[in-house]
Amino acid sequence: MINKNLINSKVWIPPVAAFFLGIVSVSAQNSKPKKDTLKEKEIDEVVVVAYGKAKRNSYTGSVATLSGDKINNRPITNITKALDGQIAGVQTTGASGQPGALSTIRIRGIGSVSASSDPLFVVDGIPFDGNINAISPNDIESISVLKDATASALYGSRGANGIIIITTKSGKKGESKVNLNISQGFSGRAVKDYEQVNTDQYFQLYWEAMRNGYQSDKVNAQQAGQMATDNIVSALGINPYGVNYSKPVGTDGKLLPGATPLWNDDWRDILQRVASRNQVDLDISGGSEKSNYFFSLGYLDDKGMAIESGFKRYNTRLKINSEVKKWLNVGVNLSYTNSLQQAPTSSDSKASNIINAARFVPSFYPYYERNADGSYVLDADGNRIYDFGKYRPTVALQNQNAAASLPLDKNENKEDNFSGKGFMEFTFFPELKFKTSFSVDLVNYNGHYYTNPLLGQGIDTGGSVTKSNTRTLSYTTSNILTYDKKFGKHHINVLAGQEFYKYDYQTISGTRNRFGLPYYYEPDAASLLVDFGGNSDKLSLLSYLGKVEYDFNNTYFLSASGRADGSSRFSKDNRWGRFWSVGASWKISNEEFIKNLNFFNQLTLRASYGGQGNDKLLRPNGQPLYYAYQELYKTFNLGGESGTTLEKTGTPDLKWETNLNLNVGLEFAILNNRIKGNIEYFKRESQDLLFNVPVAPSIGISDYPANIGTIQNTGFELSLFTTPVRTDNFQWNVDVNLSTLNNKITKLPKGPLVVGQTKMLREGGSVYDFYIQEWAGVDPSNGNPLWKTISQDANGNIVEGTTSEYAKATKILQGSALPKLTGGVNTSIAYKNFDFSALLTFKIGGKILDTDYTSVLHNGSSGGRAWGVEMLNRWTPENTNTDVPALSTRTNNWTSNSTRFLYSGTYARLKNVSLGYTLPSDYFEKIGLKKFRIYVQAENLLTFYKHKGMDPEQALDGTTYYRYPAMRTITFGLQATL
Repeated sequence: MINKNLINSKVWIPPVAAFFLGIVSVSAQNSKPKKDTLKEKEIDEVVVVAYGKAKRNSYTGSVATLSGDKINNRPITNITKALDGQIAGVQTTGASGQPGALSTIRIRGIGSVSASSDPLFVVDGIPFDGNINAISPNDIESISVLKDATASALYGSRGANGIIIITTKSGKKGESKVNLNISQGFSGRAVKDYEQVNTDQYFQLYWEAMRNGYQSDKVNAQQAGQMATDNIVSALGINPYGVNYSKPVGTDGKLLPGATPLWNDDWRDILQRVASRNQVDLDISGGSEKSNYFFSLGYLDDKGMAIESGFKRYNTRLKINSEVKKWLNVGVNLSYTNSLQQAPTSSDSKASNIINAARFVPSFYPYYERNADGSYVLDADGNRIYDFGKYRPTVALQNQNAAASLPLDKNENKEDNFSGKGFMEFTFFPELKFKTSFSVDLVNYNGHYYTNPLLGQGIDTGGSVTKSNTRTLSYTTSNILTYDKKFGKHHINVLAGQEFYKYDYQTISGTRNRFGLPYYYEPDAASLLVDFGGNSDKLSLLSYLGKVEYDFNNTYFLSASGRADGSSRFSKDNRWGRFWSVGASWKISNEEFIKNLNFFNQLTLRASYGGQGNDKLLRPNGQPLYYAYQELYKTFNLGGESGTTLEKTGTPDLKWETNLNLNVGLEFAILNNRIKGNIEYFKRESQDLLFNVPVAPSIGISDYPANIGTIQNTGFELSLFTTPVRTDNFQWNVDVNLSTLNNKITKLPKGPLVVGQTKMLREGGSVYDFYIQEWAGVDPSNGNPLWKTISQDANGNIVEGTTSEYAKATKILQGSALPKLTGGVNTSIAYKNFDFSALLTFKIGGKILDTDYTSVLHNGSSGGRAWGVEMLNRWTPENTNTDVPALSTRTNNWTSNSTRFLYSGTYARLKNVSLGYTLPSDYFEKIGLKKFRIYVQAENLLTFYKHKGMDPEQALDGTTYYRYPAMRTITFGLQATL
């Protein structure tokens, strides 16, 4: 292994980020606070925490809250996308723009390698196992993110990676309300695709590649040029210039005078579209002294920008809380969601990938068949005929036309999500309460993938159908006893409880080929059984938990908590994990020496430390591994006889992965509460990492799970909430959050490990360090690509050199995919009946390896594949100062993984812009309307990034993979309240 320190690197900061931050700075300095102050309850607000609520400025843990008004009205399908740039310490990555796709969320770094790093979702106080897509953003009252040990230790192993608590809306005391929200809009790509050369440029470039490929010791340049002129049309399989230009490129490499393409069919125009988005939400709520209710209905139809993609959802929720007796409160919360996701392949290197299909085929290959004069070929009924390109080279998606075949295919994911929650709370004394809860989550998933037998690839198999069903049922029961009592200046709160969690997973799938008739989609209509399989898994978790909180004079606060989890994932000897936390806070602003300063409206210092566990071991393919301590076998068919082979060796010594979390924070409010903020430092150390250790294939298995290594995540977080201007008719708020992250592997007993093709795990590095060849440019003498080599001479001295043979290049550590700084700037303005808001999110640092881009940068060895405009700057004898090699039909591996395609991950995105107007209420009093607002919103409106063509919002590991790009969505809507 060779480690190379990158020096003199420059961080590119988007100008718009500096502009937004400048606004915050100038406004804070120049604005003069009015005499009125923000209400104290805004400072000492109640936040939702583990198994209860707490006042923010006295809570010993780290919690951040996002109010429902920042979620409800945004044109987002999934609530995970609402967290991006809104909360310090939370990194949200929407790697796929496919409607209905989930974002990846990491709270305070990456806590594991082979175990899950996903946070736990808690809905209305109980862990949630359904699809997060099932929760309508319109139903959400608030989202709280618990980040440290004090905040999440009570959830034990389930909260090792942080907690996201979703609180749904409840009815309020008073007159019943009816809210209606209707929006309609359209979506398209948030960033333009890579720019490609036109037909004329392509033919001249490919002529050059063919000439260089032909040229040899026996064939001179003139002869090679003639051969390229003679063969270019047959090599590409088509002549878009017509019969009058049978050899459109002359022996000088230039197009013949007058040669003009007869068509220009950009495949992105037919395979991608401006898509519609329609959403309707209705809710009815109300309450009395002793009860409240909330009922909602929702509909969403979100078409994707790729044809035949989209997401449709129907959802309903009923939530009732009631004081049945003075000593008994009961509640029920029922929700059901039915969704249909149309999801053609869009996230891998398959030829059927709809994103690839739009990018790979150049515009001189038509999508309708053409005659030699450029006119359309018509069938007997006068209709155009789709061109499947049997003549196209394989790399140009031969025999494929997604525009024709996809409408006849099915790529459907159907889900039914039911979630039911109920509780009874008994009040024995005002200080002593007991709450028993039950929650069930049932998810039924049906996948239906059908390839038609009429057109495209399905012709060879007679059509194909795969159907699968997955059913997950989980339930959680909890029994919590709380005691809360004040004794003069003393206050104590004690919580003790027990919880049981059960998870049941079942799946079945099968594939058949050869349909006797078209337009039949079910397996019964196909005759050849290809595959059939299924399996089931179970998981149980028994827990005991407790917490003690004490405060004196509402100034000094102490807390301690503990939880014991027994997980069925481990053997009996290692089944139980014990987790704990301690915390303290000091409300300094209550001290006389601070009050006398007349400067701080609030000043609270807090600190906490604790340990949690992680049992969520994953297989290398990302699927859960439930029985890692047992030997696992797989069955196969051998000549009609059943056989078994070892898949996993038993590891009875496998134990819990442990997370130790330190948090120190300072919360403040100054200038009559116009500036509020929070600064925190965290240190998160994951020990005894659950890790799939790779082994030699000759052993018969690919890996085995073990506890090895330690990861440390450290960083600072800043949250700032300001009100630069506040008058009777005008208010301006500016909020900023910043987070730093340093992810480091501090212990790896077995030494450095190469992971996949591009990563290395090593002590001192991050979990996503790139380990690839270093690009050394282009040899100016011959146009060959060059990569760096590093070796040792006979005396042990390091010798650096270059090579044009990729296989001889040296792999070198090239930095991490993880950003150094993430954050967001949120500004909102309210003027009379107008409201405006804008959210800018950004990430600074980190690297992205753009393997998508390399697919359109071939040197000529992939004739027929689209070409990016960068190839216009290729090496020629007249252009030797370039980093694009000479063209040739002989491969030179220049697009292989190297730093040539490793780009900065720094970017900024104008995530959301909203403008609304609320009509004066007296206009509608006669018909009973209390509020009527019209608005326009934009999501992912602008992206500021240097490497054009790539969506910078990629997967956490920093490697592109032909994914569905983010979508820009603009919606118009109205909100009415009765």
